[in-house]
Amino acid sequence: MSPVTRVPVFRGRDAEENVLLRLLDDARAGSGGALLLTGAAGMGKTALLDLAAARAPGFRVLRVSGVESESRVPYAGLHGLLRPVSAAVATLPAAQARALAEALESGTCAAGLALPAAVLGLLSAVAAERPVLACVDDADRLDAASLDALAFAARRLSCEPIVLLFTTRPPALAPGTTSGERGADDVPVQEGFDAGAMWPLEGVPVRELRGLDGPAVRELAADLVPGGLAEDLAAALDQIACGNPLALRELIGALTPDQRAGLAAPPAVLPPGGRLWREHTGVLARLPARTRRLSLLIAADPALDVATLARAASPACALSVLEPAERAGVLRADGDAFAFCAPAMRSVAYHAASLAERRSAHRLLAGLLAPDGGRADGWERLRRAWHRAWAADGGAEEAGDELARAALAVRWAAGSSSACRAGFPEPYLALERAAELTARPAVKAERLAAAARHAWVSGRPRAARSLLARLRSPGAPEELRGHVQLLRGSLELLGGETGSAREELLAAARRLLDSHRELGVRALVRAADASYRAGDNRAFIAIARQAAALRRPDEPAPAQLMFEYLAGMAHTFSGLHQEAAGPLRRVLELAGSVRDPAVLTWACVAGMLLGEDAVAHRLSARAVEEARLRGAASAVPQLLEFTIYPDVWMGRYASVAATAAKGLRLARETGQHNTAAQHLAWLAVSAAVEGDQETCRIRADAAIELADAHELGLAGAVGNWALACLDLAAGRVADAAGRLRAERRNRHVVIKVMSTPHYIEAAARTGDRERAAAALRVLERWVGSTRSPGLRALVSRCRALLSVRPGEAEELFLDALRLHGQGVCAFEAARTHLLLGSALRRDRRPGAARNHLHTALETFERHGARLWTEQARAELRASGEPVRPTADATVSQLTAQQAQIARMVAAGATNKEVAEQLFLSRRTVEHHLRNIFSKLGIRSRVELVRFMS
Repeated sequence: MSPVTRVPVFRGRDAEENVLLRLLDDARAGSGGALLLTGAAGMGKTALLDLAAARAPGFRVLRVSGVESESRVPYAGLHGLLRPVSAAVATLPAAQARALAEALESGTCAAGLALPAAVLGLLSAVAAERPVLACVDDADRLDAASLDALAFAARRLSCEPIVLLFTTRPPALAPGTTSGERGADDVPVQEGFDAGAMWPLEGVPVRELRGLDGPAVRELAADLVPGGLAEDLAAALDQIACGNPLALRELIGALTPDQRAGLAAPPAVLPPGGRLWREHTGVLARLPARTRRLSLLIAADPALDVATLARAASPACALSVLEPAERAGVLRADGDAFAFCAPAMRSVAYHAASLAERRSAHRLLAGLLAPDGGRADGWERLRRAWHRAWAADGGAEEAGDELARAALAVRWAAGSSSACRAGFPEPYLALERAAELTARPAVKAERLAAAARHAWVSGRPRAARSLLARLRSPGAPEELRGHVQLLRGSLELLGGETGSAREELLAAARRLLDSHRELGVRALVRAADASYRAGDNRAFIAIARQAAALRRPDEPAPAQLMFEYLAGMAHTFSGLHQEAAGPLRRVLELAGSVRDPAVLTWACVAGMLLGEDAVAHRLSARAVEEARLRGAASAVPQLLEFTIYPDVWMGRYASVAATAAKGLRLARETGQHNTAAQHLAWLAVSAAVEGDQETCRIRADAAIELADAHELGLAGAVGNWALACLDLAAGRVADAAGRLRAERRNRHVVIKVMSTPHYIEAAARTGDRERAAAALRVLERWVGSTRSPGLRALVSRCRALLSVRPGEAEELFLDALRLHGQGVCAFEAARTHLLLGSALRRDRRPGAARNHLHTALETFERHGARLWTEQARAELRASGEPVRPTADATVSQLTAQQAQIARMVAAGATNKEVAEQLFLSRRTVEHHLRNIFSKLGIRSRVELVRFMS
């Protein structure tokens, strides 16, 4: 019984795997070939050779690995590769046999064709019995004579059942690329790789292995950690690994329990002593001493420009000093600076240096960055203070004070210094270092709290939580505890349970209202937001009443806006929409004088509830831009959520999908599970509109699962609404009505009102007129407080659905269409045309019905709303009109998701790019592509391009 070969499981290497399998299949058919796999250490080159060997049953497998100590021993590589088949040398022509035997036995051979021809002949002789797979690992460490002979053979395999695979690290990377750069899924095999004079493999196809993409990183993390790894932790580790599979394995393997639980900051460097650490330190050790010293300066300050490097290297030329590092693939020119080719090598270059060497580097950098006539900006002052703090020449307290002042004073500014553009050093790290340098407990606590706040704002929640964990001692000042509770509550609000967040934020408000009034008010509003997300109207109203009792007549504009927001929302949750309109309009008036992103989102909600969709959209866009200008990465995912609401009302579902996909990615990267749930729910809504039933259900179920785990009534309600929209589009009106009637999933007032037109339509069509009429009365009260023609159109449409008097329904539908014409939502106008056309057709007026049905059909087709398109076509057929074929009847067989994937692939997108943009796994994209090919009767991407064009 033959042994079972275990095939390795790969993540993110599908394209390379396919290339290898094609080579093996071709060799079985008698037409072999060669391939060079190149990439940084840890990218999976050896693992791909293992995969090829595992996928080559029936092949004679020969392997050799280049070894540094044998790289100067002629023919050592051939000896290692061919020794297992050396008995076949006797079958070669005499001259070739002598040349090969001499090379393998004594390491000498006369120049000429005899030896390389003998290598090819020997492989061919062995392949006469069964195909041959020859693997040459680390070919860059092979002796030159062996590599020359193997390269000769590699270029002559087209008529042989032989596959010859090489792997190597790139001796130097092309300008403008890094070894950690993400690669495309379908990078073509490049011919004639030029890696310098040392490389004899000209004419051998080459494939560079680059970093894994986001989905592959998550899949690999799930393979390595039972139960999976938190997405924000995986993202933090990938910032070091940059998609390098071995780096990820080593980092994950070195995690402590506290790091996995989020109680300690993620690692900032590869594990010392690991394979990649040894690999990088080995490369660095081979550089000249002065090159290592200058490289250490770049590692200590990635914002260092060439001019400063020139001063550091004087009197030598900095470019000449760094040339060996460029040749070795350690550094590359990057504009007016240098960067490490492998991002992880920067931290290794720094931490592998001795303490004395690091202090010396920081001392030199602090001197080079000395203030120049007061012209240095905040980031330059922070850099200098950072280096002085790590040089540790003077008093620790003095250095810590200087560093803390510089970190707290720095401001993000687009187009500022190179340090600002590089974000170096990050303020939270500077404040953490400043805390380490002081022995004063109160000052230490203040700096740790400030560091935690900066870490959270910059999108590093795990670092923020680990810093806060160091503040749990009772020694923290009472005044500081309110700030700490505000931050803890904010972290919990976006990533934990809403109930816990509310209690933490209320406690923060009690501590802050006397000493830091505006922060205290902000804590109250965030506590109310926790109730809003939970769908707990009573808790929101109670907080609003508490806030109203605290209000003063001389509040600054941001505080006024927050008080008005709470008052208006409390009236809305109480069903008092007319009373809510006044405070909400004052919120919009005050928004012009406010720049804080969070405060602007509350103004956006006010605009939405007033039916001022365009205003709400402008406010949300302002909020996102303000957050970006401030470097507030943690705010962006939630702010993007608020840009979706007005898009939904305006029927911009393509924009909804794009924004939600981006927001979901950012939310997961920053550990904001609650925000991720919201974006998943909106993605489900957009999929429902497109008629993609499978995707809608997957996303809605995921959102609802998160909602249940984190007490998120808002996300659960949107996910449920998405499923109801899908039911309505598919004609399952009873199911839609049942979903929107269910109490557990429809407690959130705002979403309940937004979904009311759908519920009234479903209830009316199932004969439940009493409940539909009650829902209409609620909708009328809200819409009556707005000035939105689009909302008034929906009310007229709902009245038409419930009308019983002859002729009244048509008048109300026409009134709705008139109001739609004053609004901007073409999609809802099309739905009204469909309902009117259907009513006219049932009233035996097919001619009048067709005009409306054609209008609806055209709009649905333009939006890619497949199920609604089918409804319009069915109504047209029922009216007696043969339905015209679509522009491409075959493409119409695809689901909306499949059509989108087909368009993207035909435009040149890779599977990885499609997966990233649509937030699907690569395997799901591949599944869709197989179905697309089957439905369209094609077999390749090339045929798909022709078909779609």
